Amino acid sequence: MSHDHAHAAPQGRARLAIALGITSVVLVAELIGSVVTGSLALLVDAAHMLTDAGGLAIALLAATLVGRPANSKRTWGLARAEVLGATAQAALLLAVGIFVLVEAVQRLFHPPEIAGSQLIIFGVIGLLGNIASIAVLASSRGSNLNLRAAFLEVVNDALGSVAVIAAAIVIAVTGFQLADAIAAIVIGALILPRAVILLRDTTNVLLESTPKGLSLDSVRDHLLKLPHVQSVHDLHVSQIATGMPVLTAHVVVDDECFYDGHAPRMLDDLQECVAEHFDVQIEHSTFQLELAAHGDHEHPTHD
Repeated sequence: MSHDHAHAAPQGRARLAIALGITSVVLVAELIGSVVTGSLALLVDAAHMLTDAGGLAIALLAATLVGRPANSKRTWGLARAEVLGATAQAALLLAVGIFVLVEAVQRLFHPPEIAGSQLIIFGVIGLLGNIASIAVLASSRGSNLNLRAAFLEVVNDALGSVAVIAAAIVIAVTGFQLADAIAAIVIGALILPRAVILLRDTTNVLLESTPKGLSLDSVRDHLLKLPHVQSVHDLHVSQIATGMPVLTAHVVVDDECFYDGHAPRMLDDLQECVAEHFDVQIEHSTFQLELAAHGDHEHPTHD
């Protein structure tokens, strides 16, 4: 059976498209600026902008795929495209962050001549573009992992532009050429932690880990407190995409529930329990009700 989920509707596609357009314009400007000024910090920021443009394109594609309806082959539709898009963006950010640090350390020993006054102009152009993208994506950044990844990328870019401007001012005023490499290191230090955190969150979803903020022991305890519930086993909670946690469990209930017509009510109670008792609301739950004797001829179970 296929399911049609309102959660799978595309979110923020127009905002992502606008942010992608802004990022692409700033990318071209920063590439020109890095050639004119010879700045590593600006070139690194342009490389970061390039990954952001690619990331935003991935995010836009993922947002489009998420909106496709479910069918008999893909019963959840393409909802997980959101997570795959965010994972790809996080991997890109991580690669850029490592490249930045390696290249910046090399430039500490062999600093090139940087045109500080021109660097300020291109740094300001980059910052203004980043601020515009942040304004476009800010209101929808909490919608899902995909939009969160896109928002983090433009925020990182904005911080990178600030570092470029600061380095440009130092070079223009003092002639301290190492400021450019130091700014590049700062940009790399800003990129890496966010990339690792985002990659961890998306990997947890792909590995079907228990959703963040939900205790499996707490879920089990609540279920066991319901009348007529004897035990709970094969309990699994995972997440298809943002806002789409799913739960499955085998529940051993009193034998009389199957003979006095109480079993349907038990199912309602179980689903209501997991949908309302926790911060993470589980609307998609599947319970298998069992007699106590069923365990004697069932495959080995686990907690």
